[in-house]
Amino acid sequence: MNKQKAISIFLVDTNAVIRDSLPLVLEKQGDITLVGEASNGLQTTRKVKKLNPDIVLMDIAMHELKREVLF
Repeated sequence: MNKQKAISIFLVDTNAVIRDSLPLVLEKQGDITLVGEASNGLQTTRKVKKLNPDIVLMDIAMHELKREVLF
């Protein structure tokens, strides 16, 4: 049987309710693993570099994040 690796997701949102509830939905999918979360852009860049997730699911209006840091 061909067993696929779970997709690793890092969640970023300024809203704590989203950060608390969205993982419950994502992890029910079975092939998704939440590897971390952050509430602002500065935390995000530091943690994503360390954790190297497959996907960063991010709030479009992040605080403490400059465009230059992402690109």
